[in-house]
Amino acid sequence: MEVPDFFRCPISMELMKDPVTIPTGVTYDRRSIEKWFFVYKKSTCPATGQTVVSTSDITPNHTLRRLITAWIEDLGRTPSAASSPPSTSASAAVNKDDLASLLTAIDSSSPFKVGSLKKLRAAVESGGGNARADFVSLGGIETLRRIVIQVLLDSADSSIMHACEHALAILTHHLPLPEDALTEPDLIKSMLTVLQRGSAESRLHVLTIFRSAVKSSNHKWTSIITDNDIDITKSLLDLLSDEVSTAKSSSYALDVLIAVLGRRHSKKNRLKAVEAGAVHVLVELLIDCPSRHRCEKALFALKLLCECAEGRSAFADHAVAVAAVAKVVLRVSDAATKLSVKVLWLVCGGGGRGAAERVLEEMVMCGAVKKLLGVLHVDGRSSTKEKAMRMIRLHGGVWRRYPCCPSELRGYLDYVNSSDSRLH
Repeated sequence: MEVPDFFRCPISMELMKDPVTIPTGVTYDRRSIEKWFFVYKKSTCPATGQTVVSTSDITPNHTLRRLITAWIEDLGRTPSAASSPPSTSASAAVNKDDLASLLTAIDSSSPFKVGSLKKLRAAVESGGGNARADFVSLGGIETLRRIVIQVLLDSADSSIMHACEHALAILTHHLPLPEDALTEPDLIKSMLTVLQRGSAESRLHVLTIFRSAVKSSNHKWTSIITDNDIDITKSLLDLLSDEVSTAKSSSYALDVLIAVLGRRHSKKNRLKAVEAGAVHVLVELLIDCPSRHRCEKALFALKLLCECAEGRSAFADHAVAVAAVAKVVLRVSDAATKLSVKVLWLVCGGGGRGAAERVLEEMVMCGAVKKLLGVLHVDGRSSTKEKAMRMIRLHGGVWRRYPCCPSELRGYLDYVNSSDSRLH
C-alpha cells in the first residue's frame, strides 16, 4: 500500500520512524534531520530554506508518531490482495470529463488545489496512454506550468511548494515535453527554486525534466539559459556537493552540467562554473566515486573546464586534483582513462600552453607519471597513448630530477635519447 505523503520524511522520502519537528514547523525523521544538521553542518530547514537558529531545538511529534503506528497496525489487519476481491482503481477509471474537472479545480484559487493535483497525478500515473493524451489535449501542461511558476512568487509558502512538487511529478510522465514548454525563463527559474529547496523526490523530478530538455532540444534550451543569464550552474553544483543527494540525482545533474558547459560558444558558462567552484566540486566527486558512469561524467565536465585558462588555474590550485585524476587512469574504464589523460594533458602544457611547476611536481609525487608510463604499455595506437608519450617527452627532464622519479621513466628517457642520437 502507498505510504501517505504526510508520513514520509521530506529528506529521505521514507516512512518516518521517529518524527520530530524543528523550529520552522516542518516535521522530519529524527535520523535524517540530525544527519542534516550535525553531519553535514547545515543550518537551514531543508523544506523551506529558512535559517534555523537553534539546530538542537528538535521536538518529538508524538501525535504524528501515534498516527503512523495506528496506520501500520491497520495495514497489518488488512486482508492481503490475494484474498481480496478484485477492484477497479478509481484513478484508473478517470475519464476525459473527470480530467477536465480536475484541471479546472487546479486552475482555480481553491484551497484544495493539492488534493486535486494528487488525484490528477494518480490518474495520469495509472491511466495509461489514453489518460495522458487526454491530459495534453485539455491543456494540462499549460495548467501545470502556471502552478510551477507560482513558486517564484512565494517560495516560502509550503502549500505552493507542495503543489509545485506534485505538478512536476506529473510533468515527468509527459517527457519529452513540447519544445516550447520550457522556453519561459521564469519557469526555469521556478524549477531551480525547487532544485534548491524542494524534497529529494521533487529535485529528481526537476533534474529529469532538465535532462530531457537538453537531450531533445538540440541546444535550444541551453541557449535560453545562457541568453537570459540564468544561474543554473550554482544550483547544480550545490546538489552535486550535497551528500544527501541520491546517486540518480547526481548523475542527472552531471548530464545537465555537461550540456550547459559543452554548448557551442559556452565560454561564458564555463567561466561562471569555475567562479562557482565547479573544479573543486568535480574533483571531490572523483575522490570517492563508486559509479563508473558518474566518474566518467565528472571527468568529462572537468575536461571541458580545463579547456579554458581559468579552469586549468583552478585545477592547479586544488591540493589533490592531480592525484584524484591520476587515480582513475587504467583503473575505472577505457573511457575514464582517455578523459583523465586528456585532463592531465591540458593542465600540464598540452597544445603549447605553459605548465605550472606545482602541477608537474604533483604529477611525479602522486604517481601520475608512473600511470602515464603504464599507458604506454597498452597495446595498439591511440590518441591517449600519444598524449602520454608527448607529456613524458616534454616534461621527462623535469621529472627525472626528483628523487621519487620512477626508475621506468629514467630507462624510457635514456632509450628515447639514444634513439634520437642514432637518428642524427
